[in-house]
Amino acid sequence: MSQQPSRAAKPNRRSFLRGAAAGVAGGSLLSLAGCGGCGGKDDPNLLRVVSSLPRTGSAQGQTDTIVNGIKLALEEAAGSVGSLKFDFQDKDDATAQANGWDGAVEAANARGAAADANVMVFIGPYNSGAAKQSIPILNDAGLVQISPACTAIELTKPVEGDTSGAPGIYRQKGVTFCRVCPNDILQGTASAQFVFEELKARKVYVLDDTEVYGRGIANMFEKKARDLGMNVLGHEGIVTTQNDFVQLMTKIRAMNPDAVYFGGTTQSKGGQVVKDMKGVGLNVSIVVPDGCYENAFIESVGAQNLANVYATMGGFDPSKLEGAGAEFVRKYREKYGKMPEAYAIYGYEAAKVFTEAVKKVGKKDRQAIREAVLATKDFTAGALGKWSFDADGDTTLEVLTISKIENGNFIPVKTVTKK
Repeated sequence: MSQQPSRAAKPNRRSFLRGAAAGVAGGSLLSLAGCGGCGGKDDPNLLRVVSSLPRTGSAQGQTDTIVNGIKLALEEAAGSVGSLKFDFQDKDDATAQANGWDGAVEAANARGAAADANVMVFIGPYNSGAAKQSIPILNDAGLVQISPACTAIELTKPVEGDTSGAPGIYRQKGVTFCRVCPNDILQGTASAQFVFEELKARKVYVLDDTEVYGRGIANMFEKKARDLGMNVLGHEGIVTTQNDFVQLMTKIRAMNPDAVYFGGTTQSKGGQVVKDMKGVGLNVSIVVPDGCYENAFIESVGAQNLANVYATMGGFDPSKLEGAGAEFVRKYREKYGKMPEAYAIYGYEAAKVFTEAVKKVGKKDRQAIREAVLATKDFTAGALGKWSFDADGDTTLEVLTISKIENGNFIPVKTVTKK
């Protein structure tokens, strides 16, 4: 996911767990501390895990569960790595002023992690735009970075028509960034296929939030829609600083589309787009991507505006997980007393990849751990099933869930697997 958040500040709703939570197993201590800049001396037995996610603003509900997933994986691994011990720093890359991620804060988090000799992995960020700030810094330091949620294609693969030099400009010292979530190639194209085949739409209007993730996935949707023969009535970037989009929705309604697609997130006004669309009587279906696959989106839209609203996410909805995935949900509910949001499992998987790499390496060694993480093949120790990293750091597990929002919940209606 990626977006430059709306600049309209919201109150800081931070209620997540900070402070110390210790887990002792077999003499190995796991310290789950939320310190912001603590570095300390280089401890030969200390392996520090840093996460960098938007912990302020409306994404907090989703990132709470990602952090919980990381903690769960680290607690499970404590005691399994001999004299080595894990320490966790939960860092915020957002500000109340930005109402979401802030590039300067993300860069500062990356610099702090790179300079701390105890840090062995950087888990994050949540937003693809933020990743463009941290990847080069961590790449220069040779520190492995595992994202649980960044899906923009150009972070790992070239995009047709892009002349920026991505992804090479982010990894001049080789690959250090990887992600356990699928990229947007499948999500954008499968969404268009769904709109054409299942919703029977022939005329569509495409919107995006003008940012890395939103525009990228909207472009993928538009390309596939045209390939399928749909009439794309227009493709427009919204101004996320606006309070409402009534005028825009009135214009779109006059064009009589069969469906609307929005590339963006809850934080970049996805909820307001849907609310205003329904408010002007444009009652056709709208499809939104995984940046809106969270309870905060449903709350922002309002129950009266949720008819014919669909959302997609890479992977399986928590309610549809089986085997190890279902076991993860059981353990999560047992520990935290509620269902995880969609991306909690990716926080868990990112931390599991790291801890399994540490077990293989058996020592505190940034380079060796990075190489072991990136060499992950046929991984089954986590909750997502069997998968590998390809040469670019992308997961080979490519699954998409399409859900309809009903009674305030995401109800899966279709699962797409890339052949």
